[in-house]
Amino acid sequence: MNELAKCTCIICGQQKEDGIHIVSEFICDACESEMVRTDVQEEKYHFFIHRMKQIWMKENV
Repeated sequence: MNELAKCTCIICGQQKEDGIHIVSEFICDACESEMVRTDVQEEKYHFFIHRMKQIWMKENV
């Protein structure tokens, strides 16, 4: 039986099987879903932006 590889989500830090890969990083389905529902006025929005910046910072090093 072929199991799906688990990846560590850059947002929540948990190991998950389902999600998306952006450049060399992974975002799980749960975090992606929460991110798209979060209003820019919410405190959590700034958290998501901070975590997403890591993707671009790692690529520019």
